Amino acid sequence: MATKKILVVFGATGGQGGSVVKSMLSDPKMTSSWKIRGITRDPSKPSAKALEAQGVETVAADLNDKASLKKALHGAYAVFAVTNYWEKMSVEIEVGQGKAIADAAKEEGIQHLVWSSLMNVTKLSKGVLPNVYHFDSKAQVEEYIRSIGIPATFFMPGYFMSNVPGGALRKMGPTFGMGLPIPTNSPIPMFNAQGDAGKFVKGILLNREKLLGERIYGATEYLTVEEIVKQFSEVFPEDGKDAKAIELPHEAFLSALEAKGMPKFVQEELLENMRLMAEFGYYGGASLDESHSILVDKLTTWKEFCKAAKAFEGLK
Repeated sequence: MATKKILVVFGATGGQGGSVVKSMLSDPKMTSSWKIRGITRDPSKPSAKALEAQGVETVAADLNDKASLKKALHGAYAVFAVTNYWEKMSVEIEVGQGKAIADAAKEEGIQHLVWSSLMNVTKLSKGVLPNVYHFDSKAQVEEYIRSIGIPATFFMPGYFMSNVPGGALRKMGPTFGMGLPIPTNSPIPMFNAQGDAGKFVKGILLNREKLLGERIYGATEYLTVEEIVKQFSEVFPEDGKDAKAIELPHEAFLSALEAKGMPKFVQEELLENMRLMAEFGYYGGASLDESHSILVDKLTTWKEFCKAAKAFEGLK
């Protein structure tokens, strides 16, 4: 029997990484040829133990410690890597972590690095939106990965559907409203991170040769704010019948973030993140068709996500 290839998954107990693990384990074809090694900070945590119970090898590694990364990647064939800008809110730290993963991957002879990346918004907008740090930092790592010549594919997550129920779309007075600081006809690439990240990564692994050096856009479809609200109303015709799509003034959006205690630079970053979709396109206007062509599994629609959302529980 052929030896199984090892896939190392960073953030194995988190949203994207957890989705990758789930997608691989639920597919007998993948489990027949792949073994999963989940990277976690603390293998003794219940979430890590739950992975072990499913046959996942769990390994502790520190993204700020290259020696531990090399050890975690030793003997592996492929890696899914994701970092969390919001943990420290530092471009320098996130870029350093991404480069450390890339260097360890090169030194350990990894044959396929799947990097969870995002667009360089400063470049895409020609400097109009220079403060979307959590995009630009991942884009800097992508550039570095390309520059050192590791076999890699770049997975680009869309706008998380989980941001909508109870967040952007919530009860506003007697009815529901979705308020964002962009025109209501702006296209948003809707993505169920926990449900669908693994579906894309599985497709990437299955199409390695074709996708080396390529970007895969992780979203089910583009929906405008108006379409998001309309579909919500169709799922919940009673409670959602008068739901509205609202274009918030920029100052109102910033004030709402300030009221939540967010620092000024984060307020500006999130506003520019929103403006990206309206003014330049989240993926620069790219089609999702080629990214969908590699998929084996059906993606989650916004309507399906609505029906299962805890924030919408009990609505009719």
